[in-house]
Amino acid sequence: MRIAELHPQSDWVLSIVAEDGRVGIFDVSPYLEYEAFEALRDHEEFMKVSNGGYFIEWECGADLSADTIEARWQVVGEDAERITA
Repeated sequence: MRIAELHPQSDWVLSIVAEDGRVGIFDVSPYLEYEAFEALRDHEEFMKVSNGGYFIEWECGADLSADTIEARWQVVGEDAERITA
């Protein structure tokens, strides 16, 4: 999967649009117990996420691969504009 759009939400959830048009949500909160993601408990730090296409990364150095996201996200729909493009 390649991530086309990434939008952090207020509840430690990421709204994601894949390049193939799938739209889903990914809950980061289960990862907050791990040391690498500890800084993301601060909501301001969580919101500083950037899209690398095949991964996402935060300023604190925490990251997740698109494969990890795809394995654990919840698909909620499709982006019709991306499917027809």
